[in-house]
Amino acid sequence: MSGTIGSNILSHSGTVAETAAGLNWVSTVVTASTVTVEAGNGYWINTTSNTCTITLPASAEAGDNIVIVDFARTWGTNKIIIDSNGLNFQGNADVYTVEYTTSGQSVNLIYSDSTKGWIPLEDDVVADEPVQPPTQRALFGYGTTGSVVSLKNLVNSSGVIAADVTGVGSAREGLAAASYGGDKAIFAYGKTASLVSLKNLANNAGVIAADVTGVGTARQQLGATTFGLDKAIFGFGITASLTGVTNLVNNSGTVASDVSAVGTARNHIAGVGFGSSGQGIFRGGYTGSYVGISNLVSNSGVVASDVTAVGTGRSGSAGCTFGGDKAIFGFGYDGSAYTGITNLVSNTGVVAADVSAVGTARGSLAAAGYGGDKGLFAYGATGSYLSMKNLVNTSGVVASDVDGVGTARSLLAAAGYSYTA
Repeated sequence: MSGTIGSNILSHSGTVAETAAGLNWVSTVVTASTVTVEAGNGYWINTTSNTCTITLPASAEAGDNIVIVDFARTWGTNKIIIDSNGLNFQGNADVYTVEYTTSGQSVNLIYSDSTKGWIPLEDDVVADEPVQPPTQRALFGYGTTGSVVSLKNLVNSSGVIAADVTGVGSAREGLAAASYGGDKAIFAYGKTASLVSLKNLANNAGVIAADVTGVGTARQQLGATTFGLDKAIFGFGITASLTGVTNLVNNSGTVASDVSAVGTARNHIAGVGFGSSGQGIFRGGYTGSYVGISNLVSNSGVVASDVTAVGTGRSGSAGCTFGGDKAIFGFGYDGSAYTGITNLVSNTGVVAADVSAVGTARGSLAAAGYGGDKGLFAYGATGSYLSMKNLVNTSGVVASDVDGVGTARSLLAAAGYSYTA
């Protein structure tokens, strides 16, 4: 076929089907590394020599149609990247990455509305799920030096901890933190002179907002993790007694009321996210004895029952992500001594056996991911408060101590934030 072909879309079998709108096939095959496309056109994309970034129109109307086709069956070697140019793609903002990496693929895009944006026709066959960009920076906040403090330390995308910044909100210890909304953070609960139920949101520039009265049981020494890629969950801790209740946080930072406990009630627990579709895991803690049990969190925020302990049971450990979709728990107190051992978590949530300690054994520290695929443990206490960090590389290897920056303290919290370096 050549020239203008009316009423043309590609079906599963590659045959031509009719549609009410005409579609003009651009006769020149695209071989460049970038191309800007227009509604009403079909394009042959040849990636034999390079990856191609395809920029969609900056404005669109319902029913606008664009078809792109793998001309030389080479997208599996050199992918295409779709830049939705400020508009949504399958309901996801333009900050998400949309790639097609299957040779012989064809993508038929229809614009719906401002909410869902561009939607691939035959989504179950041709559309890869957008990949959320990872957070690049981290934020450590609050804690105790012997007295509770309200301060923060920002971490850049290279893992460098900045000097103290006076915090906003109630000084407290024993709180927890997690990312939410993809690129923001939330600190919640803890203890001032008494247990509190409040939160402080941090925006994608690392600015912490004033106190907001929380929802749910006031408690301390709890854990938190992301789930579903853009939401968070706080769980476990201690009130007048140990508890296993959880509180979900939506992608706007709203904390929901208590969800009944699943799993063994305990405190001094750690939590971290893992997996490409947004699962989480709580691990360890103190029940009257030091435990290594874990509880998985689904990508819809459902906490599963106890998983048999792997590795040394301990309290006061911390967890962070690494390698894009895996996690690591490290350090803590095992009932007889502080330790620096770590346990890797696979991208399916399987906790591995102990890895020998690297760095100063300590507990009540915090950890967070940074740089998209790395992590760090920082601060904590042994017999004294510490200001140090241990970086975690993309393979989950923990580096030796680096003297930290900022006030030595423990019982603080940390989370990732910001899509930009």
